Amino acid sequence: MLKKVLLCVLAIAAVACKKEKKEETAETAKREVLKPIEIKEFGFNLNNYVVRRDTVKSGDSFGEILAKNNIDYAKVYKITEAAKDTFDIVRGLRVGKPYTLLCSKDSLQTPECFIYQPNSVDYVVIRFADSIEAYKEKKPVTIVEREASGIITSSLSEAIMEKEMDYQVAYDLSNIYAWTVDFFRLQQGDRFKVIYEEKYIDDTIYAGIGNIKAAYFEHNKKPFYSFKFQTDSLNQISDYYDEEASTLRRAFLKAPLEYSRISSRYTKRRFHPVQKRWKAHLGTDYAAPHGTPIKATANGTVIKSSYTSGNGNYVKIRHNSTYETQYLHMSKRAARVGQHVNQGDVIGYVGSTGLATGPHVCYRFWKNGKQVDPYKQDLPSAEPIEEELKEGYLAYIQPLKLRLDNILFDDEQEEFITAVGE
Repeated sequence: MLKKVLLCVLAIAAVACKKEKKEETAETAKREVLKPIEIKEFGFNLNNYVVRRDTVKSGDSFGEILAKNNIDYAKVYKITEAAKDTFDIVRGLRVGKPYTLLCSKDSLQTPECFIYQPNSVDYVVIRFADSIEAYKEKKPVTIVEREASGIITSSLSEAIMEKEMDYQVAYDLSNIYAWTVDFFRLQQGDRFKVIYEEKYIDDTIYAGIGNIKAAYFEHNKKPFYSFKFQTDSLNQISDYYDEEASTLRRAFLKAPLEYSRISSRYTKRRFHPVQKRWKAHLGTDYAAPHGTPIKATANGTVIKSSYTSGNGNYVKIRHNSTYETQYLHMSKRAARVGQHVNQGDVIGYVGSTGLATGPHVCYRFWKNGKQVDPYKQDLPSAEPIEEELKEGYLAYIQPLKLRLDNILFDDEQEEFITAVGE
């Protein structure tokens, strides 16, 4: 009898214990469910702040943004002064760019941190809760390689868009081949292949293109290979070379601006549209939208930056003892006398000042003090790859060239599919 009572007591205790454990487990699970999920961005746990997001509006300034959020101008001044070596927040804000304010989680909700995003990858953090700290960071980016090809029917940009590639690919290809391919004279049927990088934030958000690693451009049936290669790892200097390790660069760019159209060529006899008389036109006119950047076609020193009634705003550059170039009718000059400029530097912007009927740049070219047609000159090449790097370069590009050669154009893909089907 005693034994039965003891067993009954033990059974009741076991049930009670099991029930208690079950209730504890349920309570623990409930607490875990209620625990907030950490939301991390910009290196912060956003759960610890009141988060305010907005974009820079026309007329906004850093001071006004903080003032609207109860930060007085005296503190704004201290913040801007402490942060200016990292980022000039007074002049650096651009309309339309996003910013985030991290504010205290109390009744005052005082801003403690300002985060500005000049693009989809980079961001600037300015913390000022206690001491002031400013630094720049990048969001984690995944690089994906893409291969593509295209055939020119009207323009390079249209061929790029037809393939649903980023327009930046067209811009970068025109820069890579600016010294070897005349993009003002592209032919229908010219074609290209490219191996390039695409950037993604969090593996899903597209963030633009990275490097073009290798490319092939066929212009007037003539092939041009290009491969990006780092020649100076210490200073992170890279350039593009062909399949024989020769540089694609020349001493002069083919044109002083991105592709638009040539409205008038170098000629000894042209009817002047303003003066209404026949005279020599010793330059090449590139029509382009007002404000288009004008680039120095080679390294050199600015020897004139001025205005005349005929030339309008103009800049003249001496490149060496042999060559000089001049750029006329600018809306605005961006280079001063005595300034050294590198090839590709912006020296002004397209306008229609002086004797001009519409926005364009008149590009003039001197050789040994005489104006000549740059398209008829045998211009020198830039420096070749160093001999000690050549063997390593040729080994590096071998697999890239094989990949380029195996990329098919649309018509070749159709032939391949037909052949396989047969």
